[in-house]
Amino acid sequence: MLENFWFNVEYGINHVLDINAYDHVLFLIVLSIPYVFKDWKRVFLLVSMFTLGHTLSLVLAAYSVVTVNVTMVEFLIPITILVVALFNVFTSGKGAQREKVGVLFLSTLFFGLVHGLGFAREFKMLLGDTDNKLVLLLEFALGIELAQVIIVFVVLFLGYIVQTIFRLTKRDWIMVISAIVVGLVIPMILNSDFLA
Repeated sequence: MLENFWFNVEYGINHVLDINAYDHVLFLIVLSIPYVFKDWKRVFLLVSMFTLGHTLSLVLAAYSVVTVNVTMVEFLIPITILVVALFNVFTSGKGAQREKVGVLFLSTLFFGLVHGLGFAREFKMLLGDTDNKLVLLLEFALGIELAQVIIVFVVLFLGYIVQTIFRLTKRDWIMVISAIVVGLVIPMILNSDFLA
């Protein structure tokens, strides 16, 4: 039982940290770069919104409530990353990340839903014909949440180093990293099968 639990949690962690599917990491980077350590509650809430969306779409797919157009989903994933990166560029230094519930929370939830749908087919194979779908989903979600907290911590730590030791302004840090991510996701969008 414990062995299965760890397998599912680890599967969730590996899903996020998979080097071949770095879209997840890119999203977490653009989501968390505007923040510093004292904002950890807000960042944790944002990350949890993603996990909620991701888990919800896996539940819908696991119980065959929704069917997935993989090509469309694979196209939407980099679009959502681009939206948040551009949001950072246009609002950096303007305090937009302080809003109670705004674009960030909704796009994070949406990205979670989209990303979960992108993983639905593989996840259904993992489920097989198990009776414990919900337990497996929750264990997997826990793994996703743990991996995301690790990534966000690394991003906040790097931001702290760059802004205190190298004296880069917060605005420049947000602009540079967001621009790099934009540069990485545009080819993902243009090379999408959806546009072929």
